[in-house]
Amino acid sequence: MSKLEKKIIKTDNAPAAIGPYSAGVAAGAFVFTAGQIGLDPKSGQMVEGGVEAEAKRALTNLKGILEATGSSLGNVVKTTVFLKDMADFAKVNAVYAEFFTENPPARSAVQVAALPKNALVEIEAIAIL
Repeated sequence: MSKLEKKIIKTDNAPAAIGPYSAGVAAGAFVFTAGQIGLDPKSGQMVEGGVEAEAKRALTNLKGILEATGSSLGNVVKTTVFLKDMADFAKVNAVYAEFFTENPPARSAVQVAALPKNALVEIEAIAIL
C-alpha cells in the first residue's frame, strides 16, 4: 500500500492561518481548505459591508487557495457554510450562486454561536485536484 503525501498550501491570495492550522492541505486527489472568513489577505482586516461582503471575500479566499494547488471552484465537491445567524442564509446563498454558477457542489449550512474575528459567515471546501 502506498502512503499518500500531504502538501501544505500557502498563498498570498488568501489570509495566512490565524492559528495552528493550514489554510489548505492537498492530499491524494483532494484539496481540503480551512474555513475562510471575510478577512482581506492584503490588509489583514475583516471586510466591511455586512454578510454579503464577507461571503464574497470568503469565497474569493477559497478560490485563491484552490488555485494555488492547480484546482478551482469548478472542482469543489463539498462545502460547509457556517452562519452566525441563519436569517442571513438567503443573502449568503445569493453570493454563493455567483461563484458556483453550474453543477454546484454538495453543501451543508449550519448556524453557529460564534466565528473567529466575530465574522458573520465562514465557508470551507473540499475539491478535487
